[in-house]
Amino acid sequence: MQIDIWSDVMCPWCAVGKARFEQALAAFPHAEEVEVRWRSFELDPDAPEEKDGDYVHLLAAKYGTSAAEAQRMVDTMTATAAAEGLDFRFDRVRPGNTFDAHRLLHLAADRGLQHELKDRFLTAYLTEGEAVGRPDVLQRLASEVGLDEIAVKEVLAGDAYADAVRADERQAMAYGIRGVPFFVLDGRLGVSGAQPAEVLLGALTQAHEQGQPLAMHDAGGHAHGAGDACADGSCAV
Repeated sequence: MQIDIWSDVMCPWCAVGKARFEQALAAFPHAEEVEVRWRSFELDPDAPEEKDGDYVHLLAAKYGTSAAEAQRMVDTMTATAAAEGLDFRFDRVRPGNTFDAHRLLHLAADRGLQHELKDRFLTAYLTEGEAVGRPDVLQRLASEVGLDEIAVKEVLAGDAYADAVRADERQAMAYGIRGVPFFVLDGRLGVSGAQPAEVLLGALTQAHEQGQPLAMHDAGGHAHGAGDACADGSCAV
């Protein structure tokens, strides 16, 4: 069973959703049959390599709220992440463009290192304050997980995997994906947002047992558009 997960490396809810999905997969009796592929989704495709300003003030400006209210949202997100064993440091976050990061994730998929690079990018951005929109940072992070330095340089210097990123984004549009994370299980079942592990486990079970066209998994009768997700570059939380 293939699981395609649309997400962005600048997305805090994507990191939370990843942690919850891993919990669900650990409890899934057929986990050995599951193949996970990370798909590209840019929350802020027009962003420069690195934005000026701290995250709280960027968030406040984006949503027209006060810095105090933006800080409250950040504190809530930080506490949510901590409950999943994640250490978010929004005081260090350096937002920017993630197109090249997505291209490298496609390279990593071809080299069997996509999961390792996805983890490295998320931790680098959300915990360590790395500017993942900068080529020099991407080069170093990719090398740390074992990707060939020359191959990484060639990708960053050219347009390799650009078509793959755009293809992922077109597929997201075709599915009606407007926020991430978004899980598509075996091409048949869609789950929107960083749903609790038990909801994701239920979706895995349903996808394994049923064959059907793409449909939204129902978490206890609630509409799935309400799942916790990022839908833009600032990501209200």
